[in-house]
Amino acid sequence: MREGYWGDFGGAFVSELLVPALHELNQTFGSLKENREFNNQFQELLHSYAGRPTPLTFCANLSQRLGGRIYLKREDLLHSGAHKINNALGQALIAKYMGKGRIIAETGAGQHGVATAMVAAKLGLQCDIYMGSRDMERQQLNVFRMQLFGATVIAVKSGSGTLKDAVSQALRDYTANSSTTHYLLGSALGPHPYPTMVAHFHRSIGEEAKRQITSYEGRLPSLLLACVGGGSNAIGLFQPFIDHSEVELIGIEAGGSGLASGRHAARLAKESGGSIGMLHGTKSYLLQDKDGQILETHSISAGLDYPAVGPQHAHLYQSGRAHYYAVDDDEALQATEMLCQSEGILPALESAHAVAWLKKMDCHNQIIIVNLSGRGDKDIAQIREAPGSRYG
Repeated sequence: MREGYWGDFGGAFVSELLVPALHELNQTFGSLKENREFNNQFQELLHSYAGRPTPLTFCANLSQRLGGRIYLKREDLLHSGAHKINNALGQALIAKYMGKGRIIAETGAGQHGVATAMVAAKLGLQCDIYMGSRDMERQQLNVFRMQLFGATVIAVKSGSGTLKDAVSQALRDYTANSSTTHYLLGSALGPHPYPTMVAHFHRSIGEEAKRQITSYEGRLPSLLLACVGGGSNAIGLFQPFIDHSEVELIGIEAGGSGLASGRHAARLAKESGGSIGMLHGTKSYLLQDKDGQILETHSISAGLDYPAVGPQHAHLYQSGRAHYYAVDDDEALQATEMLCQSEGILPALESAHAVAWLKKMDCHNQIIIVNLSGRGDKDIAQIREAPGSRYG
């Protein structure tokens, strides 16, 4: 495999001004991931600060209702409320090792922004976070949390005011200030080495789940379920299982108002309209028109509202190793209520997309792990105010 590629997907299609910074980052990451001092520091922070390992929770009531044996990998119980803190800690430590005192980040639902702001405070780094103006309106709680941790949240009003536009603005900042600034990209996408690096720092999700399910069930699971926006939580869960062909890998994208409506954020699901192109420095599947112009996306979940998918997911899809489906807004809301009332667990709307697929598949005689990538405190207002909600 070519460095930075999975099959035909990946690469670093960026301005020549950014090439030296990405080369420095790749060299530093390559050396630090084998460095005992760095790894000991990273693992200690994951344990004592972030709260790893996270539990694997058996859902007795949901299993009885739907059949099979259903487990949740509880990334929602991490310190920041989502899996994002794994990668935030790893990259922030790299920034420290490179002597860069400022970090920038993009965020959609705000969970990556919160994790980055927390880690910056912990490690004594200046922190600026780009967030689409539309996402700031629907995630006001997380905006305040970032500010409380000392980060400056910068509204991005261009385009659709969502995650895509925040990534674009962060990349422009990084290009102009890379000598003093590290861009702490939050998902397994963007130019090389970001997809590789983000996947590496999230690998503990799948490694823990593999040990835990083997201990509980005496075998590997039948299938893994995870939501897929850019794809970091899913790739973290999938990685240690990719070579186990008996374990089915399923990613769930945002179906928004329905695939037929054109108002969605699915790139790989059947009839989604996704096609191969380039966005934010990487070659992958994305939503674009016949002229290559990026289409606007929609999802009730800000963290899934992005027009492209990470290159490793594109390869898993094209090779047939993983399968990708879409869940619409209404189904995600119904799954949120189902998990709350059957197990007493409030999922993030992103994670609820994965939970929703349980109702659309045959769970009988299956051992299933669903990655609960985040908790839903941040989404309470959206859930309450959603059209047709009985809680408004």
